[in-house]
Amino acid sequence: MQQLAGAVTLRSPAAVPAPPGGLIGLPKPPTRSFVGRDAQLDELDRLVQAGAGVVAQAVHGLGGVGKSELALQYAHRHRGRYQVVWWVLADSPEAVEAGLAELAVRLHPDLGAVGTGQADAAGWATTWLGCRDGWLLVLDNVEARADVEALLSNAATGHVLITTRRDVGWQDITDGCLRLDVLTLPDAVALLLRLSGQTDTATAGVLARELGCLPLALQQAGAYLRQTRTRIGEYLQRMRSDPGAVLATVAIGDDAQRAVARTWSVTMDAITALDPLALRLLRLLACYAPEDLPRDVLALVGTPAAVDAALGVLVSYNMITLTGEAITTHRLVQAVTRSQMPHPAAQTPTGTDPARAPSPPPQPGTADDDARADILRAAIDLLCQAVPPANPEKDVAGWPRWTVLSPHVTALAEQCPDQIGELDLAWLLGQHATFEDSQGRYRQALPHKQRALAITETALGPDHPDTALRLDNLAVSLRALGRADEAEALRRRALAITETTLGPDHPDTALRLDNLAVTLRALGRAYEAEPLQRRALAITETTLGPDHPDTATRLANLAASLWALGRAYEAEPLERRALAITETTLGPDHPSTALRLDNLAVTLRDLGRADEAEPLQRRALAITETTLGPDHPDTATRLANLAASLRDLGRADEAEPLLRRALTITETTVGPDHPDTAAKLNNLAVTLRDLGRVDEAEPLQRRALAITETTLGPDHPDTATRLANLAVSLWDLGRADEAEPLQRRALTITETTLGPDHPDTALRLDNLAVTLRDLGRAEEAEPLEHRAAAIRNRRHR
Repeated sequence: MQQLAGAVTLRSPAAVPAPPGGLIGLPKPPTRSFVGRDAQLDELDRLVQAGAGVVAQAVHGLGGVGKSELALQYAHRHRGRYQVVWWVLADSPEAVEAGLAELAVRLHPDLGAVGTGQADAAGWATTWLGCRDGWLLVLDNVEARADVEALLSNAATGHVLITTRRDVGWQDITDGCLRLDVLTLPDAVALLLRLSGQTDTATAGVLARELGCLPLALQQAGAYLRQTRTRIGEYLQRMRSDPGAVLATVAIGDDAQRAVARTWSVTMDAITALDPLALRLLRLLACYAPEDLPRDVLALVGTPAAVDAALGVLVSYNMITLTGEAITTHRLVQAVTRSQMPHPAAQTPTGTDPARAPSPPPQPGTADDDARADILRAAIDLLCQAVPPANPEKDVAGWPRWTVLSPHVTALAEQCPDQIGELDLAWLLGQHATFEDSQGRYRQALPHKQRALAITETALGPDHPDTALRLDNLAVSLRALGRADEAEALRRRALAITETTLGPDHPDTALRLDNLAVTLRALGRAYEAEPLQRRALAITETTLGPDHPDTATRLANLAASLWALGRAYEAEPLERRALAITETTLGPDHPSTALRLDNLAVTLRDLGRADEAEPLQRRALAITETTLGPDHPDTATRLANLAASLRDLGRADEAEPLLRRALTITETTVGPDHPDTAAKLNNLAVTLRDLGRVDEAEPLQRRALAITETTLGPDHPDTATRLANLAVSLWDLGRADEAEPLQRRALTITETTLGPDHPDTALRLDNLAVTLRDLGRAEEAEPLEHRAAAIRNRRHR
């Protein structure tokens, strides 16, 4: 005990008891809008109760994830356990010292009366804590372990709860660590609705996802929405168009320092001071998607040791999640990082949603403008080197890698203006779109191909071979989406460019010829396709050889046109040869092998050999489901073709479930109004008719006819098929008078498009004759029957 002038007595820490009524020193009341953290509070309590002597727990996580609020809730909820609960802002050694000094004065006011220095007062408080139990000390927002290690070693009893953004080996000096993550989506929606006072659950879910379920961002948004009476949907649009500004704006009266953007700005300053490369990595990561990014993508940014050290800094601040294989960055960390990089002056990228376009750009030519362009170019270069270099259409081994990198290509493309990405971006978009096509995602591929074409044409001109490539690739997606009429014009232009620049006998010219022919066949003009395909086959065999995979493609496509022209007997040997080449060059389990098996099987079925077709189709289906997945459009095609063979074999009951599954896949992947959907509807209807359920078949056939007429036109061969099949169902229903005009129209289309001697023409003649006989007009039916028989006889000689 020390006697000082003025009769003020300073007692030793051991002689000063806790205040009789206890001492609670918390910075504010806990929020009442606290959801989704019960499990974390229970875990924190478990850790505390399991300790002995001094118990120290570290709660670490991303800035704004709610570490301080969790500690505040814990301290408030369990304050009855302690004689003293004291909160210290601990973001620097000076702050720790100041907080402890204030505790000392609250415990022993005479220390303040005599002007005890801050350091001495903090030392007195530390000693007091070491002499007592029954206290809780919260050290909030600790920046460095070294700032609190001495305190922990000198406080022998009691409980210490540490909150920190940094993950720097707290387990070495504490009894337990709790990493706090973002809220679950249901909890995030509940919090947002409670704070905003609104009830639009669906839009709240979208906004919560956009905010990454980060508690601070949700609280910031909820308070602003309630105060300004802004609708959630409007806030969402602002967030998408200018996230930096939104994340920096708080409701009037709220602490501006607690805005998400301001919170992380401090962290980024600290990161830059520690390791400038870490900031560059964070900016690169902000160019990609918030999904897992393979670590090797960043390998070329610096030496392995330097990159690992920089990633370690980002991990220590919980700005990224890091494993041995991948890096994940929270979407709001990305948004704030992007907002702090000035946007280069540029137009909105082609095919980008304007709501997600970058903020209005500054004047070009500034140093900051150049810095952002440098980051975007580096991000493109890294992805160009990270994606598999082979053609994604055929390189099945590269698909898992593409699956991982695909969202990052999309995210980068949304941010990067055309004139910054230039040809590297066009190449990346083109490769990515080809991968999307291979997975049956034609609608997703289309805008990437359109943008790649625009970039290439601008950079290289309208007559460059690469422009032809982009035109041809765009046509692939258009044809797959049922827009073959648009594809034809692009393919004719691509062919003209390629022939002019590379010559009439170049392999690429053969490719363009073949692709144009495939489009013509889709338009019902197989007679125009055949000569183009024969020329394409000759060029390919001469330049690449008779056993090249491209030769197999040419053979298969020519065979498909011959089949469409009713010459299945000519198609069979071509398809067998194509299958042999494909199995040898690409392997027995490649998707292209499945395609060749299925095509051969369709021809065999058309030749009346469905028993030979079935095993080929079952093998083709197994390969396709394994390599492309159970919900791919090609899987639907395999199912439908197998079902057709089963129906020919008298097993329509087995065919029906396959066709229903094929229809579901097709409607989901290419849409309810696509020609392929019409084909699946028609096939299911024919099967239902075979099963005696004609009343179920008719509405499906009417829908199929409507789709086909709208998408392919009233004079397409497929329209004739839909008319003829509907007519058969009407005949089965005893409505021959309705069937006749449909059959006459089907016959006219078939004769015009496929010719008077096509097998389908004979089929149309026969069906019309049956209907006429049923209507009592046998004299009209007889010449039709004779003509149909003559066509069949000529073709079987």
